[in-house]
Amino acid sequence: MARGRFITFEGGEGAGKSTQVKRLVERLRAAGHEVVATREPGGSPGAESIRDLVLKGSADRWSPATETLLMYAARRDHIERVITPALARGAWVVCDRFADSTRAYQGGAGGVEPDLIAALEDHVMGAARPDLTLVFDLPVEVGLARAEVHAAAAGHAETRFESKGVAFHERLRAAFKAIAAAEPNRCVLIDAADGIEGVEAQVWNAVSARLTVHG
Repeated sequence: MARGRFITFEGGEGAGKSTQVKRLVERLRAAGHEVVATREPGGSPGAESIRDLVLKGSADRWSPATETLLMYAARRDHIERVITPALARGAWVVCDRFADSTRAYQGGAGGVEPDLIAALEDHVMGAARPDLTLVFDLPVEVGLARAEVHAAAAGHAETRFESKGVAFHERLRAAFKAIAAAEPNRCVLIDAADGIEGVEAQVWNAVSARLTVHG
């Protein structure tokens, strides 16, 4: 059986990734594919436990280096238990955040040495590399305002990164854009200010142009 396809969604806070993950999953399933929708940090029971540690609490609860190690502990469990088995049986995997988030949040915005992150990628990820990454780009003030509204409506406490301040999020946005520019064969930059329908069209155009979505 042919390996499934692995698509990741990346970007800053409030960019609308989760909405578009759901829409893409529906379209791929309608095209006849088995699709596993998942997320990071999280995606497996063990990784979801680590998610609570990373996303809740005060902004300075963990140093960026400690965050990196926690993220990769969660990622390893997620890869072993969910991503690799799904791809091996030919399913498509659509993941809300993956390794580029560590590069951007802990690396570009947090200051963790790229060599540490690269070493963890090599040892932890193995062959679990995305076929396509959609990088959602949005002005920081717009994204943080959206994230605040969403958090209030959802009543959840996963706001640790939103509380890190505008300067952190400006560095984060720049880091994601740099990743997209450095790896154009894998990454497509999505204008996340385009409205829900417009963003969905951008996503589908990127997926259907880069990957075989029928048959």
